[in-house]
Amino acid sequence: MKVWEGVSEFVAVAESGSFTDASKQLGISVAQVSRQVTAIEERLKVKLFHRTTRKVSLTESGALYFQHCRNVLDGLADAERIVSHFHNKPQGSIRLTAPITYGEEVVVPIINDFLIEYKDIDIRLDLNNQRVDLMGGGYDLAIRHGQLADSGLIAKKLTTRQFYVCATPEYFERYGLPNTLSELKLHNCLIGASDHWRFSNQGKSEQIQVSGNLRCNSGHGLVKAALKHIGIVQLPDHYVHKHLAEGELVTVLDEFKQEEENVWAVYPDKHFLPVKIRTLIDFMSKRMKS
Repeated sequence: MKVWEGVSEFVAVAESGSFTDASKQLGISVAQVSRQVTAIEERLKVKLFHRTTRKVSLTESGALYFQHCRNVLDGLADAERIVSHFHNKPQGSIRLTAPITYGEEVVVPIINDFLIEYKDIDIRLDLNNQRVDLMGGGYDLAIRHGQLADSGLIAKKLTTRQFYVCATPEYFERYGLPNTLSELKLHNCLIGASDHWRFSNQGKSEQIQVSGNLRCNSGHGLVKAALKHIGIVQLPDHYVHKHLAEGELVTVLDEFKQEEENVWAVYPDKHFLPVKIRTLIDFMSKRMKS
């Protein structure tokens, strides 16, 4: 059964209110439009239109059928656009926002490599710790951490990041190792945005209030202080991984590490994602996971 035959003709008549206007829109004869619509009515055994010499209007059954046929045609049009864009060469501008330090440490190096590979794309990167309004600010994409608000945006997980509690071997030789969360109160903890550090204790989230003689809103500033043997820090991996690998910092309380925090690509909800945006998201995801 050729269930698709006549659907475009039916929708054209329903939207224009005229067999003649539908024939002009589709570039076929009025007789052909009429035959196709009549064939549908005979197959469904319902009357789709009230026809007079002056007016064509939908019946109740016709209105119901039109609603579903319109959705089907819209879906087919979206499918064709998606396939078409998939095979097009990525090009054009992308406006992207990311947190400042994560952007500098992780996003910028990936963007640089992306631009080398995709020379027809240009990036406008805004490093900003504020959660900007993507739609209002004209952004195509945002990189965000942790729990996301229910904002109606689409989110794709790119990777995860891990927080570490660490200090220099010299610091621990001088002041000893904390073996329990409660022992952190005996140590000089270098504090960033919050004086509550998050942990996972026997599968449950736990926050420990810490104190110390330095509070700084820069992760790099805290790392520099830790490298001077001043105290202990809790920071994401991108701040400390190099120093951990070189043995300049060592971790403690690893059994209490909080669960890894998700890193997301967030973008406005659209009928289909432009190929340039999808290409960038896929590129970042592969690079971050590697």
